This record gives sequence, structure tokens and C-alpha cells, in this order.
Amino acid sequence: METALPPLPLPPGIRARHVDTGTGLDMHVLEAGFETPGRPVVLLLHGFPELAWSWRKVMQPLAAAGYRVIAPDQRGYGRTTGWDGRYDGDLAAFDLLNLVRDQVGLLRALGLRSVRAVVGHDFGSPVAAWCALVRPDVFPAVVLMSAPFDGVPELPFGTAEGAAAARPAGPDVHAALAALPRPRKHYQWYYSAREADADMRLCAQGLHAFLRAYYHVKSADWPDNRPHPLRAWNADELAILPTYYVMDLDQDMAQTVAPHMPTPAQVAACRWLPDDELRVYAEEFGRTGFQGGLQWYRCRTQRGQGVDLSLFSGRTIDVPAMFVAGASDWGVYQKPGAFEAMQGRACTRMTGAHLLPGAGHWVQQEQPEAVVALLREFLAGLPAPA
Repeated sequence: METALPPLPLPPGIRARHVDTGTGLDMHVLEAGFETPGRPVVLLLHGFPELAWSWRKVMQPLAAAGYRVIAPDQRGYGRTTGWDGRYDGDLAAFDLLNLVRDQVGLLRALGLRSVRAVVGHDFGSPVAAWCALVRPDVFPAVVLMSAPFDGVPELPFGTAEGAAAARPAGPDVHAALAALPRPRKHYQWYYSAREADADMRLCAQGLHAFLRAYYHVKSADWPDNRPHPLRAWNADELAILPTYYVMDLDQDMAQTVAPHMPTPAQVAACRWLPDDELRVYAEEFGRTGFQGGLQWYRCRTQRGQGVDLSLFSGRTIDVPAMFVAGASDWGVYQKPGAFEAMQGRACTRMTGAHLLPGAGHWVQQEQPEAVVALLREFLAGLPAPA
């Protein structure tokens, strides 16, 4: 018999429960504003290495503004069950379109035909983007956070009439990174390796210390986070990125962030993620491991899921959209040109792209009041539901 887990230390007004989504998942869901029937719904999708609990600071303020707020542990994470956590398990279950299906299944199980908006952070951002792209009837507005959406994989157009064919693949950027004077590797391809889960889960410094350093180095607390656009997807430009994105070739992620472990005084001063809150992440990932979340990266790097996504070639996100990130977040620029493509062509009804001072990658935890203010303004400005 499975041992009951202790309750999460949730803020007042937030409840936890499990929902059978009909997609194979028993999904663990946090909710706020559930007491009043008929409220417009805001769906919040977390990224890596996070949980539904990552939204704890924005849920009740949004509920106070009149919304029903729903945040699930997505497939591969936390207290949601029904997913295969083996490296050699069913990788296709973690494809982007199946992650969208999970959210549609959750809403239908809750008796909801649509939401007011879907909001995604980090790897939750592409899930939210594809929700809005393939089911705008269910997700009629979208907020993307930290990870820009640069569009759908394209199929060649007009080549039968003599137009230029698709460009041939360029040089292998990974080989070029490895051949640099300081040999490097891209973190997404490292996260796709068999050893990545154990490297982090069983690291020498311990899981709690690893997560502390990882959260610190990607936040505005780390003074070397001074992001700017990169010119191209090539080794020389990518090597500008911090080592938590483009790692030293001979280092794993735990070794990469260890030198940036904050001092005890810095930890004590960290108001946005005090140690008792960090402990929730350490306990949850200590129990589940990271492989469920790492499967998402493998779908991107190993499965070639762009082939399936190219079915939507030519489609854009045509619902109201907003982008929010920390001004100290390198994630905005880690894929050269994505931030600009999102605003120029991928999202046709972009209302704004906001880079918040005093926040790095964990924007909704580092600056929750500013995030809530932007979300409330965006939601209030949406057209009335049909």
C-alpha cells in the first residue's frame, strides 16, 4: 500500500486534491478561489525543476481578484501519478501535444470547457503556447513566462514552383561547442543523457544544497546574470551564456552550480525562497527524482517531435498573448532570435513583453506582486467570453 504523503505547507485559501484526468494521470492539483462557482479560470503551468507549488505566491492574490486559479503538478512531477519515470519508459507520453492533452483532460474532468487564460513558466511556457495554438477554443488567451515561443516548425513552402528549398542543416553546433578552447556542451542535451537524473539526485553536496545553488545562480541574486541578445545559434555565441545553460564539457549540473552556492548569510537573506520553502522541492524531487521532467527535454532533443509539430506549419498563436520574464533572466535570450520572433510573427495579438527588474528566471517567485499586477491587467483587458 502506498504511504500517504504529508500535506504541503500551503498558504491559506489554497487546497490540494487529486483529479483523474482520463489521460492516464491521477493529477495533483492546487486550487484557489474554488469556493465561488462560475468564476473565470486561470490555469498555471510550472516548469523545471518546479511544481504546482511554485505558483503559491500568486494563486491567492489572483483568487482575491475574482478568479478560480488551478495549478497542476504536470506529467512527470510531484504528486501526480500515472507516468512512467524510467529512462527507458514511454518517451512519447511526454511529447508537447500529449502534455496539452493532459491539460484538456484535466479541465474536462473538472467540468470546464474553457479557461480565461493559460499561463506557463519555463518549460510550462511552450506547453501553454501549444495549448493556445491547437485549442484556442479552450485556451482563448495565453501568458508565456521566461521562455519565448518562436513559432511552429516549418515545412518548405512553394518549392514545387521553383522557390528555394529549405536550407540544408548547418554545422553541428554540439561538435563545435565541444571543440572550443574551453570545451562546452548545451544543458538540454546534457539533461537528455541517462546519467543526468542521478548526477543531480545523488550529487556529492546533497539534493537540498544542489537545488539551493541552482535556484540562486539563475536568480537576480546572482550578480553575473546580465543577459542580452545573442547574434546567432553558433558555438561562439552560445558560449557567452552562463555555464548553467552552456556547461563545461567535463562537468555535470551539480558540479556546475556548486561553486555558486550562496553563503549562509545570503541564504538567510533570501526572502523569495527561504530554506523551509526550498525544502519542499528537495523532499518532492528526492522522492520522485528528476527523470519525469527530464523526459520533456529528451522529446525535444532525441525524439524529433518537431516532425509531428510541423503538422501545424503556417499556424500562429492568434489569441491575446503576453510575455513576462525577469530582467536578469538569460532564458529570454538563450535561443537567439526567439524573443524577437515571438513578438514579430509567432504571436499575432501580443499585448506586451515585460522584463521585470529584481527578478531572474524564477520570476513568479522572485517578484510575485509585479507578476500578479501584470496578470490582473492582462486578464481584465481580455474580450468578454463568447
